[in-house]
Amino acid sequence: MEEFDRLINEQLKTMDKLLLLQSEIEKCQEIEQQLYALQEFKQIQSIGEEVQRMKKELSSIQHIFEQQTEDVIRYYQESQEPSF
Repeated sequence: MEEFDRLINEQLKTMDKLLLLQSEIEKCQEIEQQLYALQEFKQIQSIGEEVQRMKKELSSIQHIFEQQTEDVIRYYQESQEPSF
């Protein structure tokens, strides 16, 4: 069961990273909208590039989270199999 707990803890850490990054992306997108309203086009490009970078990072973290989920499921299923 120790391994299962370790897998779950790693997955929770990854989930925290996902949530934090999603929050940062939302904040940047709000700033981007404000800059559009102010017609600050040079800054808009900079923010847009940052949003794209964060979205790539988010995709990578989501992939890691999915892999961790598969590992947790696999470990749980294997631990439930009767041993002879």
